[in-house]
Amino acid sequence: MCALHRTKIGISIQGTSIYLDERTLMLSESVVKKWKISTNQSLMLQHGSFKQEVKIVPFARTHILRMNPALAARLGLHQGATLCLQYRASRQTLRLGPLIGVMVSRVYASSVDKPFGAMTAFCNEMTEACRQFGAQIFFVTPDELQADPQSINGHVYSHDQWSKKSFPVPNVIYNRLTSRKYESLANVQNFMKDVKARGTQIFNEKYLDKTEVFDALSKDPSIHIYLPESYLFKNYQMLKSMSSRYSTLFLKPITGSLGKGIIRIEKHPGGSYNCQFTNAGGVRRKEFDSLPALFTALSGKLKSQRYQLQQGVELITAEGRPVDFRALVQKGAQGVWTITSVVARIASTQQFVSNIARGGSLGNVKDTLGKSSLNALQRVSVYGKLRKASLDIAASIEAQIPFHFGELGIDLAVDSQGRVWLLEVNSKPSKDDNTPLSEQKIRPSVKQIVQYARFLAKY
Repeated sequence: MCALHRTKIGISIQGTSIYLDERTLMLSESVVKKWKISTNQSLMLQHGSFKQEVKIVPFARTHILRMNPALAARLGLHQGATLCLQYRASRQTLRLGPLIGVMVSRVYASSVDKPFGAMTAFCNEMTEACRQFGAQIFFVTPDELQADPQSINGHVYSHDQWSKKSFPVPNVIYNRLTSRKYESLANVQNFMKDVKARGTQIFNEKYLDKTEVFDALSKDPSIHIYLPESYLFKNYQMLKSMSSRYSTLFLKPITGSLGKGIIRIEKHPGGSYNCQFTNAGGVRRKEFDSLPALFTALSGKLKSQRYQLQQGVELITAEGRPVDFRALVQKGAQGVWTITSVVARIASTQQFVSNIARGGSLGNVKDTLGKSSLNALQRVSVYGKLRKASLDIAASIEAQIPFHFGELGIDLAVDSQGRVWLLEVNSKPSKDDNTPLSEQKIRPSVKQIVQYARFLAKY
């Protein structure tokens, strides 16, 4: 195997040197000597999709790569950037990077402090993580994407401000589009198809819907233990059949999030039914004398939205409030699934769903289990079961669904017997409301994303 040399290098942009033009770079003499880089022949400089032959001139500054402003502009580089530099003598290539692009839904041009709205803090955190790890990052909206691009106009944070620059097509793209509408746009789909064909890695490349997840996981026998009975809701006969087996059912919009639009159906001993509907104002309750009457009331909703009909799992409670659990499972520097965090989500007193957007709160898993009705032995075993289920489900999603994911939010329930059940898998886990806050400037979850991008780009 041919030797690969690598180091972190600072970028210096200078336009007055007699040595510099668009095809000449000045590199620290110590690096040139250590790597035995020839200064008498051209090397191929690569940065993302950018490739150009360059000559190397050694100079005295330590761990610096100097270039002229025109070349820096083509690479999207700014003064003082810190990147990884790789040299492979057998191929005479000098790779600078990795270059990471993040697709975000929109930019608020009038907001200097928060150009990406609620996502701005996360974008700042990603930028700082890339600076520490020696990577370059930019953020791009659907408006800037097109088929077969030669370059991309993106937003970058440098010297305490956001600006717009042109970049080569990146080594890796992280899809943080938070709307299915944006993700399904023809220009976005064509862009992703074309850059993937040219070697760019894209992860979290699509939203998952509930039917897709449960149908895929049902093909894996090792996962059946976690799966409540669950179907795409189609007709009255299906509702009748499920209600004969379970006293509680859930109807969940297959593309829903944040607990919106979930319907809880509870059968009373006398044959009547209680329905609870989540809406903007909280929970609305309605009684029905019979199953046909209930179905008639629901049929209007079925025309405008597809629902997953699911066996109800009676969640454990903490101090009388329903609890479920969110595991954030990510890939990192080694490219394998690991658990970054597991948190308890405790429903508010007015809700049957635990989403933070619905007034729920976050809790430490062990503390929350300690307040539950589970016995001491169950509490110990449940913690391990939650972690095992998270990794099992992530691996199965990867095996059964032919798209690339680098992180998944996996929502799990625990019943009164201590059994773990899957509620939902989210391929765009929230970056603000479900991640435990830390006093560290950069959360472990953000570092994992950057480390995984470096792994994919082979840096």
